[in-house]
Amino acid sequence: SKNNAYINLITPLLSSIISPSHTLFYFCLYLFALQIKHDLACGRLICNDTSAALMVSHIIQSEIGDFDETQSWQHLLHNKYLPDQDAIRDKITECHRKHVGQTPAVSDYQLLEIARRLEMYGVRLHPAKDREGTKLSLAVAHTGVLVFQGYTKINAFNWSKVRKLSFKRKRFLIKLRADPTNAHHDTLEFAMASRDCCKIFWKICVEYHAFFRLFEEPKPKPKPILFTRGSSFRFSGRTQKQIIDYVKDSELKKDSPLGSPHVVVNGNGSVNGQGMGSTGILGTGHSPEGRHLSPLTSPLLTDAGCVRNDDEEEKFPTDKAYFIAKELLTTERTYLKDLQVITESFQGVAGKDEAFPDFVKNLISASYDPVYKFHQGFLREVEQRLAQWSGRSNAHIKGDYQRIGDILLKNIQGLRQLTIHLQKHSECLVELERACRWAEALCRDFEQQRVCYLPFNIFLLRPLHRLLHYKLILERLCKHYPPTHDDFRDCRAALADISEMVLQLQGTMMKMENFQKLLELKKDLTGIDNLAFPGREFIRLGCLSKLSGKGLQQRMFFLFSDCLVYTSRGMTPSNQFKVHGQLPLYGMTVQSEEEWGVPHSFTLFGQRQSVVVAASCASEMERWVEDIRMAIDLAEQSSSPSTDLLSTSLSDNTELESEEELCGSRSSLERQGHRGNTTVHVCWHRNTSVSMVDFSVAVENQLSGNLLRKFKNSNGWQKLWVVFTNFSLFFYKSHQDDYPLASLPLLGYSVTVPSESENIHKDYVFKLHFKSHVYYFRSESEYTFERWMEVIRSATCSASRSLPSTRKDLY
Repeated sequence: SKNNAYINLITPLLSSIISPSHTLFYFCLYLFALQIKHDLACGRLICNDTSAALMVSHIIQSEIGDFDETQSWQHLLHNKYLPDQDAIRDKITECHRKHVGQTPAVSDYQLLEIARRLEMYGVRLHPAKDREGTKLSLAVAHTGVLVFQGYTKINAFNWSKVRKLSFKRKRFLIKLRADPTNAHHDTLEFAMASRDCCKIFWKICVEYHAFFRLFEEPKPKPKPILFTRGSSFRFSGRTQKQIIDYVKDSELKKDSPLGSPHVVVNGNGSVNGQGMGSTGILGTGHSPEGRHLSPLTSPLLTDAGCVRNDDEEEKFPTDKAYFIAKELLTTERTYLKDLQVITESFQGVAGKDEAFPDFVKNLISASYDPVYKFHQGFLREVEQRLAQWSGRSNAHIKGDYQRIGDILLKNIQGLRQLTIHLQKHSECLVELERACRWAEALCRDFEQQRVCYLPFNIFLLRPLHRLLHYKLILERLCKHYPPTHDDFRDCRAALADISEMVLQLQGTMMKMENFQKLLELKKDLTGIDNLAFPGREFIRLGCLSKLSGKGLQQRMFFLFSDCLVYTSRGMTPSNQFKVHGQLPLYGMTVQSEEEWGVPHSFTLFGQRQSVVVAASCASEMERWVEDIRMAIDLAEQSSSPSTDLLSTSLSDNTELESEEELCGSRSSLERQGHRGNTTVHVCWHRNTSVSMVDFSVAVENQLSGNLLRKFKNSNGWQKLWVVFTNFSLFFYKSHQDDYPLASLPLLGYSVTVPSESENIHKDYVFKLHFKSHVYYFRSESEYTFERWMEVIRSATCSASRSLPSTRKDLY
C-alpha cells in the first residue's frame, strides 16, 4: 500500500541490516537511468529534439529490445517519454533502428552518457528578475552562480569572484570582490517570487559553495545568548576535497575481508547477483581495481567520463573469427561516418554556396550518395549478425549465426555493381581541386569544422581504401578457418571477388594517393608555384638540420622525384612552411660521410650548389640517403627536364630568412593555429620524417574500436571510442559522435607493454610514451590487443615499417 511504501522509504536502512559494519551498498546505474527517464517525461531535462529522440531510443531499446517497426510504433503510442513525443516520433524510431544488439545495461549507460553532456543537465532554474524587471532565471553549479535568459546562459559568477551571497525578503544579493577593471556594480540584485523562494535558492548556493570550495566541513557557529541575526543554516557533510582524500586513503588499504556480506541491488530487484540475466551487476561504486569508491567517481560526476568496472566487462565468444568480424563492424562504422562528411556535411555547405560549380556538386553527389546508401545497408546486416553471434540479440529465431562470410560475399558482389561510381572518385578529386580556385573560402572554412578531422580530400579516397580493408579482413578469415569450416567457402569466394576489384582499381588508387599528397603539401607550403606537376611523385618529408654560416639550423625538407626542397616554419596565420631553396636531383650525388664532425650528416652535391645536412639519428640518415639516391635514379631516367617549383621571386640557390621567421620556427605545438596538426607539423615538432611508403602503409593500417585509457598518474580507466588513421589516434565518447574530442599524433612515440614496476595488473594493455608523456590502453581480447599493437607500430616504429604487399610496385 501507499502508506507502507512511505514507511519503508523513511525507515533507516541500518535498522534492517544485521551487521551494518560489514555490509556494502552499491548505487546502481539503473537508478540513475530511471531518474533521467523521469526528468525527460516531466520536461525537467532541457535539450533539443535530436538529443531527446536519441535518449528515448535508448530507453525503449532497454525496455523492449531490438527495433521492430510494429512493436516499436505501438510502444511509443502507449508510453509517454516526452511531453511533445508525437512531434519527433519518426526521429525516435530512426535512432532505435541503430541499436541492434544493445543490452539494457549498455542502453542505460548510453542514456547517461548523452544526458551528462547536455548543457542543461543538473541545472535547475529559479525564476527571477533583474533591476530593470527583465525576466531571468538563476541557477547554481559547481563553478558558481549562473544567469539564464530563457534557456540561454547570459552570465556566470565564479565562486572566486563572489564575496558574499545573501537575501533580504525576496531580493537575492550577490556581492562581488572589488575589480578595478569592472565597471558594473559590486553588488548584483535579483528579485524572486517570494522570500521563501529566495531563501531556498540561497540555501542551495550555500551547499554548493561549501561542498566544492571548502577544504573541510564548516564548523557551526556558537549560538548567541540573547538574540540571533540572520539564518543559522550551514552545510553539513563532507566536502568534495574530504571525499576525494578519503577515496585516496582507501585505495591504499586492502578490500573488505573475504566472507563479508556484499549486498548488491540492481534494477531488476535481485540481490547479490541472483536472478540476473545478461545485465550484470551495475554498481558504479567499483573502481577498475575492484576497490570501493565514492559515488563522486561515477561516470556522472567525473570529467573522465566512464570509469570502467571489472564487473561490467562484456563477455564475448572466444573464437578468433568473431573478433575479426567485429573489426569489420567497428571499422565499417568509422567508414560510414567518413562518408557522411562528404554526403551530408560538405554537400550541405556546398549546396548553399552559389560560387561553387553545380557540375562539381552533381558529380560528387552522383558518385558518393549511392556508395553511402549501399554501406548503410551493409552496416545494418553486419550489426545484426554480430549481435546474434555474441548472443546479445533478442532475436527469437534460432540459427547458425557464428559466421560472416555469407554477408561479405553477398555485399561484395553488390559492391561490384558500384565500380562505375568508384571509378569516378578520382575525377571528383581533380574537379574539386579546380572548384576550390573559385570557392577557396568555402573549402578552407569547411576544413576548419570539427567534423572534418582530416584533410578533406582524404575522405574522397576512402571508398578506394576500404576495398583494401575488406581484402585484408578476408585474408585473415581465410587464414584462420580450416578448409572444412562452413564459413571458409564463402570467405574464399568473397576474397576472390574483392581481389579482382582491388587489382582493377589499384593503378587509379596509387595515382590519386600521390596527387592527393601533393595537393595537401601545397597547403602547407608557401613560395611554390606549381607543386602538383604531372609526372612528379612525392617520396619523403621530414626534419633535417642544415649547415650554414650560422651553424646547424632546423629545416623541413620535401623530397620529390625531380627535386629536393627545404623550408622553415614561418609566422603566417596558417603556420605554413616558407621555401628557402630547391635542389634539382638531376646530376646530384650524395656523400654519406660526416662533415665538420657533425654526427649523422651527409652532403648533397648538386650542379649549382652543395648542401651539408644532419639527421636526428643514424636510422633517419639511412632512410634519407636511401630515398634521395632512389629519387636521383628516377630523375636520371626521366626524359623531361625538371620544373622549377619556386616562385619567380625566389631563386633556387638563395636562402632567405629573418630573425622573426627563426623565432617562429621555435614556436610550440600548443600555440599553433589551424592546420597545426598536419603530418608536416608533427614531423617538425617530433624531429622525424615519413615517406610515401609510410603513407601507403597507413592507408591499410586503420582501426576503430573501444579502448580503455589510463594516464600515467590516474587511477581509473576511461572508456573511449578510438579511431586510428593518418598516424594519429582520435578519441570519441562513442562511435555515434560526429567529431573527435581530442587526437594524439603518434609519430615519434614508442609502443610497448608495461613493465612489472608500473603495476598495471591487467590483461591486453599496451603503453604509448614519448619523453614524459605516457598513456596506457586496454583492449578487450588477445586478438584486438595484437591488432592495435600491429597498426600503431606501423606509425611509431619507422625502422619496422615495410612496404605492404599490395603496394610493391609503388616506385
